[in-house]
Order: sequence, then structure tokens, then C-alpha cells
Amino acid sequence: MLSRSDHPADGHDLIQVRGARENNLTGVDLDIPKRRLTVFTGVSGSGKSSLVFDTIAAESRRLINETYTAFLQSFMPSQARPEVDALRNLTTAIIVDQERMGANARSTVGTVTDAYTMLRILFSRIGRPHAGSAHVFSFNDPDGMCPDCEGLGKISDIDVDELVDRDKSLNEGAIKVPGFGVDTWSWRIYAESGLYDADTKLKDFTPAEWDDLLHKPPTKIKYDRTNLTYEGLVIRVRRSYLAKDRESMRPAMREFADRAVKLVGCPSCGGTRLNEAARSSKINGRGIAECAAMQISDLAEFVRGIDDPSVGPMLEHLRETLDSMVEIGLGYLSLDRESSTLSGGESQRVRMVRHLGSSLTDVTYVFDEPTIGLHPHDIARMNDLLRRLRDKGNTVLVVEHKPEVIAIADHVVDLGPGAGKEGGRICYQGDLDGLRTSGTLTGRYLDHRVRLRDEPRKPTGHLPIRNATLHNLQDVSVDIPLGVLTVVTGVAGSGKSSLIHGSLTGRDGVIIADQSGIRGSRRSNPATYTGLLDPIRTEFAKANGVKASLFSANSEGACPNCKGIGLIYTDLAMMAAVASVCESCEGKRFTPEVLSYRLRGKNISEVLDMTVAEAVEFFTTGQARAILDRLHAVGLGYLGLGQPLTTLSGGERQRLKLAIHMARNGHTYVLDEPTTGLHLADVDHLLALLDRLVDDGNTVIVIEHHQAVMAHADWIIDLGPGAGHEGGRVVFTGTPAELVESGASLTARHLREYVS
Repeated sequence: MLSRSDHPADGHDLIQVRGARENNLTGVDLDIPKRRLTVFTGVSGSGKSSLVFDTIAAESRRLINETYTAFLQSFMPSQARPEVDALRNLTTAIIVDQERMGANARSTVGTVTDAYTMLRILFSRIGRPHAGSAHVFSFNDPDGMCPDCEGLGKISDIDVDELVDRDKSLNEGAIKVPGFGVDTWSWRIYAESGLYDADTKLKDFTPAEWDDLLHKPPTKIKYDRTNLTYEGLVIRVRRSYLAKDRESMRPAMREFADRAVKLVGCPSCGGTRLNEAARSSKINGRGIAECAAMQISDLAEFVRGIDDPSVGPMLEHLRETLDSMVEIGLGYLSLDRESSTLSGGESQRVRMVRHLGSSLTDVTYVFDEPTIGLHPHDIARMNDLLRRLRDKGNTVLVVEHKPEVIAIADHVVDLGPGAGKEGGRICYQGDLDGLRTSGTLTGRYLDHRVRLRDEPRKPTGHLPIRNATLHNLQDVSVDIPLGVLTVVTGVAGSGKSSLIHGSLTGRDGVIIADQSGIRGSRRSNPATYTGLLDPIRTEFAKANGVKASLFSANSEGACPNCKGIGLIYTDLAMMAAVASVCESCEGKRFTPEVLSYRLRGKNISEVLDMTVAEAVEFFTTGQARAILDRLHAVGLGYLGLGQPLTTLSGGERQRLKLAIHMARNGHTYVLDEPTTGLHLADVDHLLALLDRLVDDGNTVIVIEHHQAVMAHADWIIDLGPGAGHEGGRVVFTGTPAELVESGASLTARHLREYVS
């Protein structure tokens, strides 16, 4: 093991890890300097997260929880001690990861960062007319919320086109509501009401007839010598569907309700969430709702223009928070943006802002690839914030691949040399200069540069986008070349995703492989998701002369005790469910009978324990090998076949989706930051994969900030020049060489530095 460190050897200034064996770690011993910035590097699956998150941070959290009373601990999830011999000199760990924020509609960027709380205090003190204390400006408080939408800014409404087909008459089945088919009792009330002609197409109804069909209030009508109550279809559906508990509905009704009921802006408060009193109070002509809706960079300017000594300290704190958000590359957001709509990278940066304003020191901050979603221009600002946290006297641990972040480290820990069973060891620890000369994979690739293409490929046609205006796009029209590799880039918030996802999703032949979650339970794994399990089961069945269904952990071959999960989840009432390995099958998921069947000396559990790379050697032909080759090609050789999908990162999920689609040629592939989670050496493999897709006759469009991918592209579309309303325009289209030669954008500047 190579080691260089200029930090003091005093044990209290070091976090000491001894014998760490969590996941693939092989008894790792390590000293991490406190109050320094340490970056952990290594290929995907090398053990970085196992060391930093699952060992150091997990044990810190567990020890803190143990300081609470037994009563309070009963409400906390039970945490097992990590597999490690000793951990010494730990401090409180705060994890700032890429987990998206919850789907709580009442949580916004402003509430999460406390910036809105400061704004409320400001308006309660100097807003005119005076409306009351700070809680009067809260949309989560009865005194401040709009009474009609109860502070959500949205109300439920009915999508009329999900209720009726305007191109049909009632006799032709124009009503699409379940239970209203032609000749049903519900249908006859409308068709035979006498208010309109049942043979007339709805699109030809007069305004009065249309209003009667949809909105007529409950009215007594004579029907078949009986008095009945007629009510407009919208009113009836609203009463039947909106007033009912969704979970109590039949599946067909629930599915219809999901389609027909939509959220629209509340007309009473205009979507601001606040009541009239809160909306009417102003500072320098602006209300609090108007301030919350402003782009944060603009709000920061507005707040700087407020000059009132009575709120001086609060103003200063608010200015610092807003300026930090601009610095960190979030200036294009607004405080009223729902936190559930933020990407993983945005969520991590929003959390980071909260900690920058904290008075705590000597804390261990743990970051998971904080540069995800950031343009090189924004990475420089992120680095400044990491250094600020360190300079306040904190220990900062960062799992990262970007050389720009590795370059600012006080200390580097490189894990590897490979992934999975080939990793889990310390390859190097020390300073940056030592890493460069260490001979490790990371050291060798630190200064590696991808060259511009000598001859970019020629397009075979174009995919037009016309007059795109989604979000901040400013009437954008652009042609995307077909048959080549195109990179769409620009600073965070410039409009890249709005342009590509907003314009191409749903078009024929367009395959979107992004980092969004994969639907599936804790039973789902790469083998089930890719269809790999089917040929594996068939091979086992043929080799043993039994049914293929025996070899599914979701079918008759499953262990009856754990139902094929391998774990027993125990619900402890107030406490979180605790998982323990099933004693019957010892976590193998299958019955003893199924485990007795072998394929080339391995049982089904042993095969599902293999990594993709190991399985490639085991399955040498057929459909199983074809699927495995694609998984290996997208850089997932270290992934376990039976590994739960819930444990995969965003980048891994994207590459898994790509592996499924790779067999299809003549398509347009859209990838969203495919370098997420990739080591510098793995980026080269990704570029080879993208070339292979193009050479097979596909079009590849990549939304990406990584300069290596830009340099390798045939064509670049650069959006900007800034973020939010300062972006949304195409500032360059052309080859990378042309961008380097004559481009004036931030992207041009950083790509020029990279290739030179």
C-alpha cells in the first residue's frame, strides 16, 4: 500500500478505521485526517460507498441514536453495527446524498432551506399593510393558507376529455366514464333526458346543450313516468370520484379517476397558496408570494435593495442564504418550487445550503458525488463551498470521480483495484501528487484527455424541434442530426432536459434511458428486470428434467418461510420493520429440493449470487449470454444478478435500461448524464459503447457536462448562456472543433481548456 500524508500523526486528529469488512471491503485499515477535505475515488463498485456511508457514517449515526432514551429509540429504525473491528475518534456525521426529497406537496425549496421562513419574518416586521406575525405568511398555517386550496396552491378538477369523446354522439358511446356504456341505466338518464339530441355529435352541441350535459345543477326530470334527479356529468363525476376515498374504489374506477382528475392552479389565490391578507402585504411594491415565485438570483438582487436597520441581522442572513444558492448553481430555481420536483443533484445541493448556514463545527460531512448535474463552470463554485465547510473546522468526506474535485483534496483515498470481489482494498492514500505517480488506475487517468475527432461522422438526416417553449425555453428551434453522436450541454438550469425530454419523449423510434427509478419491489433484481432469469430457468429445467417455474423465487420453488425474499421482515409496531436472514433457507430464497438441482455444478442460488462478469464466463452461448454481454458492455460487470434493484444508483439504473434496449437498431437513444457514477477509466468504455450504438445505425443524443463526452461527440448543441430566464436559448450548434475554435460560451471556454 502506498501512503503519503503530511497530516499530524496525533490519533485524536484522525478517524481510525480498523478491519472494515462491510459488503466487499477486505478488512480495510485506514486513517482519515480530521478537519480536512478527503476525496474517495475508485471504479464503480470498488467499495467507496461501503467504506464512507455504510461503515463510517452508519456507525456515527448508530452511536448518536444510542445516546437517546430507550423510549425515543423505540421510535427509531433499528441499526445494526457495521462489519468493522474498530472505529475511533468519530464525530457527528451529516450525510448529504442524492436521495430525492419526499413527495410532500407542502415542502418547497423555500421551506427546506429556511429561506422562506426568513422571508416570512421579514414581511411580518416591515411589510405594509401590517398583516400580523410570521405564521400569517405561512401557507402551512390556517392563519395564512388560502381557505379554498388549504395552502396547496392547487385544487382537483375534472379533465372533460377523459369523460367524453367529442367526436361521437351519445348513441355512439360518447360517454367514457366506467358504468356509462350505451344502454346502461346511467347512460339512459343522459341520452333520454330530452335536453339534447342523442344522435348529435358532442362537438356540434350548442353552448347551452354542452353546459346542460356537463354542468347542469341537480334538477328533477320526468323519465319513464318517474321523477329522477338529473345532474351534469362533471358534477356527478366530481361527487362520485372526488368525494370518495381513492383506496376504497374498484380498480377500474381508480384507474379512471387517475386519468380524469387533475390538479389545476387554485383560482382563488392564483396558485400562491396564501390568503388575501398575506398576499396584500408588500415590501418595496412586492408581496411575499411574488418574492417566492421569483428566480432566486433575481430575489437575491431584490433583497439587497431592502434597507431597514430594524431587520438588519435577518436581512444579512437571508442574503447569505440566497447568495449561497446562486453560488452553488441553484440561482435558476424559485423558493416556491416543490422540493419533490428537484433532481437528485439539485436535492443534494439544496441540502448543502442548509449546512453552510449552520453554526455547528467539528462535524463530519459526507457527500455522494456532489457534482452530479453540474457544468464545469458550476463545479468550480461547488468546490468553493466544500472548502468553506472544511474551513469552518469540519471534516469533509466526498465520494467523487471528477478530476476537478479530486484536485482540491487535502487527502485522497483510492479503492479498488477493480469492482465487487476484485475491489474492496486501499490502493493508495495520500496527497494529489502522490496519486499521480502511484500507478493506480485513478492516478493514470487523472490527466487523461479525450481528443477531438479528426473526422466527425456525417448526419444521415435531421430530427427537427420547432418553437419549443417548455419551462424556460425561449421559442427554440433546432435540428438534431441523425446517425451521429450529439451532445446537448449547457450550465445547470439552461434548459437541456426541457428541450430534449420535452420535445422528443413519445416520438416514434425514440428510446429514453434516464436515471429515474425502476418500478419493482425488493424481489426485483437485474436478472428479473432484463429477462435474463427466463433463459437461466430454462437451462436449469432442461438439465434436471423438471419444470422451469421451480427456479423462480416468485413461484413454487420459493422458500415457504420467507416467500422467496431471503429475508424475514418483522414489524415491531412503533419501530421500523427489521430484516433478518431467513433461517429456513439461510437467505438462499429457494426450497432444499430446488437447491439440489445443479447446472454445471452450480445451484440456482449460487448462479444468482454471481456478478455479471462471472456469469459471462458461466453462460457461454444462447440468449443468456447475449443479455449478459449487453450488461457487461454498459459497464455493469460488477453488478450481482440477484442484487435488489432498490440498491442501484441513478447511473446504474440508466445503464441497466440501456442494456435492455441495445439490441434494437435504427432507433434514437436519449441518455441523460450517462457518466454519473463512472470512474475516469469507465468513461472511455462508455464512449466506445456510444460509438458502437451509432455504428450499428442508431442516433445517440446525450445530455451531458463531461468534457470527455463533449470532445468525443460528432455534434454539440450548447444551451444558455446562463440558467433560468437567462438561459433557454441555443448559443451554439456545430462540431466540437468549431466550438473550441470560435465558441464564446462557458462550455466553449471549459472545453478549450480541457483539450489544450
